[in-house]
Amino acid sequence: MIYKILRSDEWDALQAQGETSGAPIDVTDGYVHFSTADQVRETAAKHFAGEAGLMLLAYDETAMEGDLRWEPSRGGALFPHLYGPLRLSEVVWAKPLLMQGNGHEFPDDLT
Repeated sequence: MIYKILRSDEWDALQAQGETSGAPIDVTDGYVHFSTADQVRETAAKHFAGEAGLMLLAYDETAMEGDLRWEPSRGGALFPHLYGPLRLSEVVWAKPLLMQGNGHEFPDDLT
């Protein structure tokens, strides 16, 4: 599984339109940023610190349409990047990413 964090307006747009080019950073970079289970907490802390109203979306990378590439990013770690639209139909599950103290509370079932 790979994971995407969306702000509430981005999640609303995905639900309304069925697909999106992603968050503003995704549009700027030309691909949709994803994280693995091992990376998503750091992604939340680095890019979404203190933000409420987030949704965590899980995707099965083996079932996704589009060009998914594993490319080096922070510290040379490989991150999944989707060169194509983010599709609502491919979401395995979506859960609120709630604030807990100074960070976000993640589901126990990240794999």
